[in-house]
Amino acid sequence: MNEKIKSIIIQRNTTIIEAVKRMDATSRKLLLVIEKEDFLGVISIGDIQRAIIKGVDLNNPISDIIRDKFTVASVHDDKKVIANNMKERKNEVMPILDDQKKLVDVIFWEDLFEEKNQKKGGDFRLPVVIMAGGQGTRLRPLTNILPKPLIPIGEQTMMEDIMDRFVDYGCHDFYVSVNYKADTIKRYFDALDNPSYNMHYFQEEKPSGTAGSLHLLKDKISSTFFVSNCDIIVDEDYSAILDFHRQNKNEITVVAALKNYAIPYGTLETAEGGMLTGLTEKPNLTFKINTGMYILEPHLINEIPEDEFYHITFLMDKLIKEGRKVGVFPINEGSWTDIGNWDEYMKFVK
Repeated sequence: MNEKIKSIIIQRNTTIIEAVKRMDATSRKLLLVIEKEDFLGVISIGDIQRAIIKGVDLNNPISDIIRDKFTVASVHDDKKVIANNMKERKNEVMPILDDQKKLVDVIFWEDLFEEKNQKKGGDFRLPVVIMAGGQGTRLRPLTNILPKPLIPIGEQTMMEDIMDRFVDYGCHDFYVSVNYKADTIKRYFDALDNPSYNMHYFQEEKPSGTAGSLHLLKDKISSTFFVSNCDIIVDEDYSAILDFHRQNKNEITVVAALKNYAIPYGTLETAEGGMLTGLTEKPNLTFKINTGMYILEPHLINEIPEDEFYHITFLMDKLIKEGRKVGVFPINEGSWTDIGNWDEYMKFVK
């Protein structure tokens, strides 16, 4: 097998966190699970997300959550039939098995089709709020000239990249919070005249935090809505995030990226009197990082104080203290890019 195929194959005793790392390293959201040469099934980012939501330990083996029901093809199948099955089901990969159920080949979507593998979720046509009022100090001196939302990525701007990801799900109504270089942003999108964007601007008179300006949307948004910072890219199935939000009846859902830190030393646990009670050799610590993307219910707009510096985390803290539902939807680290700093911006552009 070639290196491309080998890169998405893992053994059944691989830990869940190692599977996540492999997905990040290969930019894949699905891996094939084998035991020796026997094909056992697949593990997808969706399987891992559901496991995390259930509280499964990330150091458990993937055999605990493996999905054995998955479309496969036989070495005897016609290649055109395989291609049609992949297109119908939107399969990222198709394992090819021999008569002994051993993996002998893999067909990748991009090897058959020129077009990008479309998201499986349908259109949900919800409004999207983009917080674009900051000065972009981490990207100076570039942002001394251009507002951060208009920093180029390829042939378009940072904000267009974000908006186009929502357009794929039928979202066309964009409410943009502006302040710094607001006129420049408005002029750019007015001149662009993209029919996919229905632009609505609301302007804060002074910096008001990550949620303070939302009070300006009172009586303007009446449905569930997404909120995104203007300097983050989330490459995820937005329908899955919305389904999680609705199924759990959350008032806020936070999209969180898994961030893994490897401690290169042995760690010690001690009790009173300095007595050693345990030790762990080079542990891995995993945290859930706030990505800057959220889903909110519209009534929360009325709970944002007027003319007050107010972060969205203040609102989350308020709801938690009141016993209300704030959900966390996990994504792998490779699906989130903070392009608001030079290192990540340059990496993403490359």
